[in-house]
Parts: sequence; structure tokens; C-alpha cells
Amino acid sequence: MAVAPVLIGTGAATIIAGPGVYHPVRALLCLVVALALQIGVNYANDYSDGIRGTDDLRVGPSRLTGSGAAKPKTVLTVALVFFGIAAVAGIVLTILTQFWWLLLVGAVAIVAAWFYTGGKRPYGYFALGEVFVFVFFGLVATLGTTFVQVGTVNQEAWFGAIGAGLIACAALVVNNLRDLEQDKAVGKRTLSTFIGRIASKVLYCVLLLVPFGIAAFLALFYPIAWFTMFALLAAIPACVIVLFSTTAREQILVLKLTGLVQLAFGVILGLAFFYTPGIAG
Repeated sequence: MAVAPVLIGTGAATIIAGPGVYHPVRALLCLVVALALQIGVNYANDYSDGIRGTDDLRVGPSRLTGSGAAKPKTVLTVALVFFGIAAVAGIVLTILTQFWWLLLVGAVAIVAAWFYTGGKRPYGYFALGEVFVFVFFGLVATLGTTFVQVGTVNQEAWFGAIGAGLIACAALVVNNLRDLEQDKAVGKRTLSTFIGRIASKVLYCVLLLVPFGIAAFLALFYPIAWFTMFALLAAIPACVIVLFSTTAREQILVLKLTGLVQLAFGVILGLAFFYTPGIAG
């Protein structure tokens, strides 16, 4: 989920800079920021949910704090370290580009990562998780990667950002679908707890499949993008499993398939932008 937006954003940047032209150092820094934030938010969620007791009835993969495998302070420390890594990479990127307002964007991203499940009123407990995932792991990550390399954003970056954001949201939906009953029991109000199991399954399929429509449109200008359709080999089984699943174990498999879809989507779309000049501009 962290790698795909950076690949798409870098590919989109080459359309503006010229075929095969990109800024490897800036792209790498974007990747460090994205990965560090992803890891940091996972550890932060582990810590916050663990001390709040949300994970006491967890049916998904065991977590460090909730299972007692690690001390809460240790998990928190790791989360803060990765947030620090993201901050340092972001500061270096800001110095290189001289776009000083990026510091504010980075600060907001770290705050959003913490308050997803942290603090007294985490927004992830009020059905807003998908909104923030779409914004930060779709729009901000992709458009930001393009912008820091060429100083502007094109429509290819926007289309790619929307596609990546929707798939990231699909991953969160199936994650919350798996934990629906347990979240209800501990008072965690995710979107799935509001709309119910059937609607969540339909929403997952829509979020996962719409990006392929976006890719098909882009393929009219960037033919390599047609190869994103190979990711349907994972996406379609994921949708079938979700629609007919009855156990948490099945939904864990779907989460893995969703990750594969996102990675394939990002790699192929990024390559499509990188190797073909296109005409959409």
C-alpha cells in the first residue's frame, strides 16, 4: 500500500519531465516516507488498540501489545522511531525541493497516522478510517511523489492516485469486515459496523474493481496499462471469497490478495507511464 503510490507518482512525473527521466533520490525519499509512515501507523495502532483493550477479542493475526508479546512502551517506541524516520526523510525532501509548505503536509500526515486509533477520540473509531486512507495513501502519497519531482501534478497522477486510494480503502474495508463483530463488542465504530456485513462486502468489491476501469481508460493512451488487467487474477478471486466468506480466516486471505492487487497495479501503471510518452498530458 505504501510502494504503489510512489511508483505511480514517479511514473506520472516522467511524463512531464520526459520519457525515462526521473529523480531517483527524491523518489527514494518519497518511498522512505511512505514506508516509514505505513510501518509507524501499524505499530501505533498495535499500541493504541492494545492498551485500549480493542484487541482482546481479535480474530485476525495476533498483535504485539494485545497478545502480551511485547511491552506497550516498546511498541510505542518503535512507532515513534518510524515516525521520526518519516519526518527526517520528509525534511531532507523539503530542503532539496525548497517547497517549505511540505513540512506542514508531513506534520499533518504524522498526526493523522497517530490519531487513527490514538488519543481520546480516534477518528478510526468513528467510521472515518477509509476517508483518511484514501487521502493519505492515495492522493497525498501519489500526487506528492509527482509534485516533488517536477513541481506540478498532471491528470495521470490524479487518475493513478484515485486508483491506488480506492484499493487501499478496499484493504481497510475487508480488514474491518473481518473484525466487525469484535469491533462492535468493544465499541469501535468502523464503517463496517455502521453499514453492516452485506453492504461492506459489496463496497469492498466496488472499491477493488473500479481502479481497473480507471486503468482501462489510461490504457487508451498508455498501452502498457492494459497489463494491469492481470491483477484481476487476484482481484476477482478476492471478490468471490469476500462475497461468500463466513470465517475470519477467509478474509485474512482476501487481505493478502488485496495487497498483491495494489502492488501489481502500482508497478504496471508506473511502468506504463515511464515507458510510453502518452498523449493525455
